[in-house]
Amino acid sequence: MTQWVEPAGSGRTRGPVGLARAWLSVLVAPRQFFRSAVAPGDQAPGLVFLTLVVGLEEASRYALVPGATPVLGGQPTATAAFVLLATVVLVAPVGLHLLAALQTVLLWPVTEERAGVSETVQVLAYATAPCVFAGVPVPAIRVICAIYASALLMIGISAVHEIDYPRGAITGAIPATLLYGVAFRGFEAAGMLL
Repeated sequence: MTQWVEPAGSGRTRGPVGLARAWLSVLVAPRQFFRSAVAPGDQAPGLVFLTLVVGLEEASRYALVPGATPVLGGQPTATAAFVLLATVVLVAPVGLHLLAALQTVLLWPVTEERAGVSETVQVLAYATAPCVFAGVPVPAIRVICAIYASALLMIGISAVHEIDYPRGAITGAIPATLLYGVAFRGFEAAGMLL
């Protein structure tokens, strides 16, 4: 699953089983996962992981939140399918790469021996694992997803770029705010709770 750069038959399990194992591993043993599963130049598995998380989150939000499904031209099903596809295929990967670029810039003053942009893309992608539940219309669940994902991002940045947790938290604060607070609606959910 995580070694698509290597020839078939090596690396972690691919396909649905590999994705499920990666999801469970990053939730249960994140430090070990980020140290063993993130590899230079190996963005494809992370992108697939992210698109699956975003797709499930958005689909569940459309299904469970009244009025969340966009409607254009009186075609609710077609519009929802188109918007979901655009979000998964275009918005999520572009947003991920923009955040990875920002994260890389934020790491410059912190460490000279950091890993590459590819590894940062993977960390950001895999840290979204809890957000698969962010489409559920329960504010407390969405807030927990945002906090858990932010913690995973800090752990991933620290493990992959070999920096301590406080520097990982500081350098990951802005990307976490944008990704989990804004994109996955953590701030909106926190506002509902308050």
